[in-house]
This record gives sequence, structure tokens and C-alpha cells, in this order.
Amino acid sequence: MTRKIALITGASRGLGKSAALHLAAQGVDIIGTYHSKADEAQAVAAQIEQLGGRAAMLKLDVGQSATFGDFAHEVGRVLKEVFAQERFDFLVNNAGIGIHASFAETTEAQFDHLVAVHFKGPFFLTQTLLPLIRDAGRILNISSGLARFSLPGYAAYAAMKGAMEVLTRYQAKELGVRGISVNILAPGAIETDFGGGAVRDNAALNSMVANNTALGRAGLPDDIGGAIASVLADGSHWITGQRIEASGGMFL
Repeated sequence: MTRKIALITGASRGLGKSAALHLAAQGVDIIGTYHSKADEAQAVAAQIEQLGGRAAMLKLDVGQSATFGDFAHEVGRVLKEVFAQERFDFLVNNAGIGIHASFAETTEAQFDHLVAVHFKGPFFLTQTLLPLIRDAGRILNISSGLARFSLPGYAAYAAMKGAMEVLTRYQAKELGVRGISVNILAPGAIETDFGGGAVRDNAALNSMVANNTALGRAGLPDDIGGAIASVLADGSHWITGQRIEASGGMFL
């Protein structure tokens, strides 16, 4: 039986790394991307291989859409040379950055950077990769609990995630003809180095999150990696066009 392949952006650390390892444990091979730290990416690839899977790590800046054509060509080459296939099954648009700034103080440069990474990037990367995604495959975008509840300092970031939630429904509608399901997963506050590691390292913030979360703690990367693997599991293909929040019940 042919093993399935997932392409995960931002797979060298944090949520992308956890998703890659959870999917690998389910027998899925991984094409991961990294922004700059090749050593971290190769360490993840080695872990995947220890789980019995195959992995390839490619450099990509999702904020540079002009590079997507060359990236797609490289993906096609890796599919043939490493995996002996021509298509992959799952695309996880995970890569991102965190910028904390109030609405009144957000600069145009910060706004443009967030657009490039969190909206324009996933929009045109997915478009560019469509010929390489297998019919009946899956696309999973990543949103944020901040698109549902509002915390000061995230107006621009959350607005991009809101745009991705709308885009997800349109992708599901238009790509359904190919049997491709498209959903968006919205993590709550997670203990990673995202945004400077504030949720992980700031005890007061961590406590605030825990006190406002039904399950009584901040999230961990494996909570989201497991959720991503579940949404992409064999029994979930009939779910499409949905926003799925994985926040432990934050701000219910």
C-alpha cells in the first residue's frame, strides 16, 4: 500500500514539528519546510526516520510568493526522487510569525508582513501546489482562537486569521469537485516560542490562560499536533469547510 505524504510548512519547530511527528507515527511520510534553521529541520527528519517514515526538508519563506514556482518544482523533484510518487496527499499551511502591537500602534510594515506570511502566502502557495495535490486529498489551514475572542495587541494578526477562515470555505467549495476537503484548525494559547514564548515563559500570562480554559491549563504543542493528525485521519474526509478550534475550551 502506498504511504501517504503530508507537506507541512514550518515543520522544523513548534506546532509544525509536533504535527509532523504525530502524522509520521500514523504512517504518513513528510515533506517539511523551514525558514532558516536547517539543523533543526534535519533533526526533525531524523526523528521521523526513527519512527519508520521518510522525510525531506525544504527551505521556504512563505512571505515570498515570487519563490513559490521554484519551490513547487523542487517539491515535484523530491516527490519523484525520495518518495517515488508524483503527488502528495495533505497540505498543512502552518508556518507563521507573531507580531504583538495594539491597533493604534500597528505599523504599515508590520501589517504588510503579516499579510504576506499569514494570508497572501498560504493563498498563493496553495494555488501553486494544487497540481501536486492528489485528488481526494486534504488541505488544512491554521487559524487562531484570537479570530473568535479578542485580546489587545493582536488586531492585525487575528484579522489575517479571520481572512483565512473565510478563504477555507471558498477553497472547500471550489476544490470539492476534486474530492479535496479543506478545513481550518484554530489553536488556543500554546506553550511554544511563538511570539517570543510569552505563553510558555510568562507565569502570569500562563496562569491567566489556565484560569480561562475549561481543561485548566495552557495548550502544549502535542495537543495541536495530535489534533492536526486527527483532522487528517482516514475517518475525517467527510468533514470540509469547517473551523475546528483546539483550545481546551478557552474563553467559553
